[in-house]
Amino acid sequence: MPSPEQLDANKEHTLVLVKPDGFKRGLTGEVIRRIEAKGYQLKGLKIKHASEELLQDHYFEHKEKHFFKDLLEYMQSDLVVAMVVEGDRVIEGMRNLMGNTNPTLAAPGTIRGDLGRDWGTGNVENIVHGSDSPASADREIALWFPELVWKE
Repeated sequence: MPSPEQLDANKEHTLVLVKPDGFKRGLTGEVIRRIEAKGYQLKGLKIKHASEELLQDHYFEHKEKHFFKDLLEYMQSDLVVAMVVEGDRVIEGMRNLMGNTNPTLAAPGTIRGDLGRDWGTGNVENIVHGSDSPASADREIALWFPELVWKE
């Protein structure tokens, strides 16, 4: 049995997801290109259909909101690309690289500003997700990459 991959506990990590709209449009490579061009390193990468259980755990803070059911359906509508990204101040850097959550308001030069738009579906189809804090990153990485362990 292979040993688990290790993440350096002295480095900052974040979870980045290419959502179903980004995957369907063939934008995964462009998202990865931008991450790597920024100087960040991929430490985990997988393509998968996200289970309802995984998504409920991932989006638990939205459970009581009116859009929760639609969000789960949207995130299960196609494959999702999950990545663990490493780098100095990577959480803040990735949030800036992704741009405003609303693709209509996202600045040009950002992933959402250049590649996203409002498709009129009622869902926020904004290509990518990124952890918003170190605590969220740790929780989300553990959900999507349980095989990764932290190296002290």
